[in-house]
Amino acid sequence: MQAPSPAGENFDRLKALLREMFQLDRGDLDFGLYRIMNVKAAEIGAFLDRDLLPQVERTLRLAGSAERARLEAELAAAQDEAGRLGGVDPEETGRVRGLRARLAAMKEDADAEADVYDRLAAFFARYYTEGDFVSQRRYVSGGRSAYLIPYDGEEVKLHWANADQYYVKTTENYASYVFHVGAGAAARRVRFEVAAADAEKDDVKEADGRQRRFVLAAGKSAVAVDGAALTARFEHRPLTAAEKRRWPGSGGAQQRRVNEAAAERILKAVAPEWRAPLAALAPTEADPGRTVLARHVERYTAKNDFDYFIHKDLGGFLRRELDLYLNAEVLDLDDLEQGGAARLDRALARVRAIRHVGRKIVDFLAQLEEFQKRLWLKKKFVLETNWCVTLDRVPEELYPEVAANAAQRAEWSALFAADEIAGEAEAGLFERAAPPPVPVSAAPPGVDVEFLKANPYLVVDTRHFDRGFADRLLEALSDAGPLDDGADGLLVHGENFQALNLLQARYRGQVKCVYIDPPYNTESDSFLYKDGYQKSTWITMLVNRAHLAQFLMTLDGLFFMQIGDEEVARSRILLDTIFPDRKNSVIVRRGIKNVQSQFEDITRLSVGYDTIHVYAKTPGLRIPHLKQLHRSIKDGKWDTFWRSTDRPTMRYEIFSQHPDAGQWRWEKKRALTAAQNYDHYLKNEAHRKTLDEWYVENLQAGSDLDFVRRNDRGVVQYYIPPQSHKLLSDNWLDVSTAGAFSGFSTEKHTSLIQRIVDWNSVENDVIMDFFAGSGTTGHAVVNLNREDGGGRKYVLVEMGRHFDTVLLPRMKKIVHSPDWKGGKPVSRAGVSQAFKYVRLESYEDTMDNLEVAPRSAEQEELLAENAAFAEDYRLRYALEAETAGSVCLLGRHFTDPFAYTLATVGDGARRETPVDLPETFNMLIGLRMASRRRIDGVLAITGADAKGRGCLVLWRDLDRMDAESLNAWFARNRPRLPDSLDLVYVNGDHTLNGQKRPDDPWTAETLEPRFRELMFETAAR
Repeated sequence: MQAPSPAGENFDRLKALLREMFQLDRGDLDFGLYRIMNVKAAEIGAFLDRDLLPQVERTLRLAGSAERARLEAELAAAQDEAGRLGGVDPEETGRVRGLRARLAAMKEDADAEADVYDRLAAFFARYYTEGDFVSQRRYVSGGRSAYLIPYDGEEVKLHWANADQYYVKTTENYASYVFHVGAGAAARRVRFEVAAADAEKDDVKEADGRQRRFVLAAGKSAVAVDGAALTARFEHRPLTAAEKRRWPGSGGAQQRRVNEAAAERILKAVAPEWRAPLAALAPTEADPGRTVLARHVERYTAKNDFDYFIHKDLGGFLRRELDLYLNAEVLDLDDLEQGGAARLDRALARVRAIRHVGRKIVDFLAQLEEFQKRLWLKKKFVLETNWCVTLDRVPEELYPEVAANAAQRAEWSALFAADEIAGEAEAGLFERAAPPPVPVSAAPPGVDVEFLKANPYLVVDTRHFDRGFADRLLEALSDAGPLDDGADGLLVHGENFQALNLLQARYRGQVKCVYIDPPYNTESDSFLYKDGYQKSTWITMLVNRAHLAQFLMTLDGLFFMQIGDEEVARSRILLDTIFPDRKNSVIVRRGIKNVQSQFEDITRLSVGYDTIHVYAKTPGLRIPHLKQLHRSIKDGKWDTFWRSTDRPTMRYEIFSQHPDAGQWRWEKKRALTAAQNYDHYLKNEAHRKTLDEWYVENLQAGSDLDFVRRNDRGVVQYYIPPQSHKLLSDNWLDVSTAGAFSGFSTEKHTSLIQRIVDWNSVENDVIMDFFAGSGTTGHAVVNLNREDGGGRKYVLVEMGRHFDTVLLPRMKKIVHSPDWKGGKPVSRAGVSQAFKYVRLESYEDTMDNLEVAPRSAEQEELLAENAAFAEDYRLRYALEAETAGSVCLLGRHFTDPFAYTLATVGDGARRETPVDLPETFNMLIGLRMASRRRIDGVLAITGADAKGRGCLVLWRDLDRMDAESLNAWFARNRPRLPDSLDLVYVNGDHTLNGQKRPDDPWTAETLEPRFRELMFETAAR
């Protein structure tokens, strides 16, 4: 329907804004939600033009353009008739006046329509920038813009720009983008990656409201060619003033100009053999001259610019904001007070029209946002599961197969320098350029197996072996005891929000200690901030993840977060909103070389200081195993023992790295004198007493000595002599990293985390770090267990290539040896260990695997016959209903559960990746696995679920084993199955309940419905 001409400009402006908000103008982007919206673009565009926006006219009860044209013609005829009569003013006849009044009213109606379009555009433009939602709670009063925040009467309110949103921390997309040109011998590989932006270069500064763009980096290093590989590096930053003049505009139009310049620079920088395939045409209807390179640059920058945040309740937020907008800015009090009935009716009609159409637009926006939220909160598939097991736990019958595996031998050489073990290099076991695996039967008898027996702490990684080997190994581990109980740790390769979300059932209420060292929110952290919201982005990221982590903690669990000066204040306020009981904050000093250097010329707090926030999950709960250090003097030495207490005023050992360190309360000179005096006391006093006893006997009331005093509350405060000329306060931890790691690249200090874990855990507790980085927390747990014989378990989460290049190799190394120098083990005094590592589907994988199912003829007919139903369906349900068959949403049957695949992107390349459905289901039901065995073609897994119920989970290929065959299998293998069972899960249709005996307590269920239910169940908010 053609909009009336007075409203045409505003109508077109609103329509253009909605097309941008609904992401309908990205026709060349074939990934994620863009691809879905491209499929729907024509239908949604037609709905906006024909159905939704014309409702403004109907709500205002406007006459159409045809009626207006008829009245204008009738008025002209009346004027002509009056003129022919003579002596009569054509403008004064009653008919002419009536027609003019009706046309004037119609003009006011048209102005009202234009105003409705204008008001709707103004409202939605407040919350959307370049098609993305940006929360700006504001209204206009007295010509001035004011901001509002939600407030429910709290004593203190913390609010930030991206509150009530999920921060979507990406994985592969932000790391790199890879494509290939050419074929066969001429094939070439191109990688785009983000380089660090120089925030102080020219006039590039971090400032709110400065729109960032992806710009090809400056200098010759921006484009590098190495053989058949080309790398182009981009920066993500605001444009300089000169760049804005060079590339004018805003939003996507400006980024397209930047992209064109980037593609032109790349083509100029490469040789002709590169230029030809990159400059080949990849035309579109809008741009017939577009090149292959331009296509990929556009796709790369758009994909990197996609989905920073997802609102938790966009529909509710925008509906409330729309009502506030109508009350504060649209409803004119003058209309109510001074206007006549017609004016008042018109004002109310205008408000009614804005609210009517605005709410429907909100419904559609909410559908988009809820759809993305559902995908974000969906529990992600486990794509790969592997085990790392020391040889002492591997059955000897598997040794020949292990020894014959060239990939495993090569890894041992690279990680452990195993080829340098005396005599073995000559034996030919460790070839640097490993040949193909040798059949087990061809392994030299005795030689290789004896070597394995002599090196029990070499780590076997099942990723180097086929599925049969892994099955046999896990069955052997199951025979040794409950599989999960025997596992020492879990490493998760995935985005940490997704990992915490998936681990909810398996680890809920089981984690005793959480230690994290998140990004400190500095320029070096490489966050891709949206709209300059650096602090808001960081807070949103942290609150999303800390909220999920607290569900995993035990009632007496503690949460430790190490943070730099940049966010120490905000992070404490934020954690106060999540955890009910703050226990303490510990200041950590990094890299202090000597006592004197810390006291000279101090004018500000050094950036060499971090803070560790300590929070308890349960307020006021006494934590009996917390270790308070009590020191007394015995036989001229410090006598150290522990007392159980949770008093935050006591001095805990966590506050001191060195056993002889003490409180630091006085200035430098007096403290040094105190140390000397007390040293004299230790050497000359014959009768050893505690300092408190000595104080009572020797110190007069109201006085103090150089090393002991009583404070205003009567508490004894004293110094302990320094060790190695270092005076350290009980409020400080020295974590200088000099010579501490010998080959492990990290800023975290193992001894620091080891003290935290020791202070807060007993032998079988679970320790978690979901910003695992290089694996220092896992290192600390292994070290502590090595020292005290404990069985503490670790759960470490890390994303991206860092997992494979740093974290996983480090965990293997520390298991093999506690001492390293120059990247090689000093000793081979390893520990027995078995840990599992899994890789998760990413949010981008989920988005990229969406597919839209075409509607049937019957469905199309139903929509055509019922306009109200069609509108409701399009506004609220279409996306979820029509993508339900996507593989990432469990839209494929588990006919062969071992052949279920998902298209994933790794290192920028897209490939079909098998999904580990059994391991995913284990996580979803919270199974503590007791055994895992493949028996006669069926994978049988036993254990207890999150509710403590005994479970048997059976996985089969339905094409090879139908219900009758499964019954026969069950009857045949019943003696091998657990006696106490409550639930039996089976994929596919079955009749196992017919196999129950009268005294059997279990019930058999088809697992697919439960799988789908749990996949979309979430504790997140």
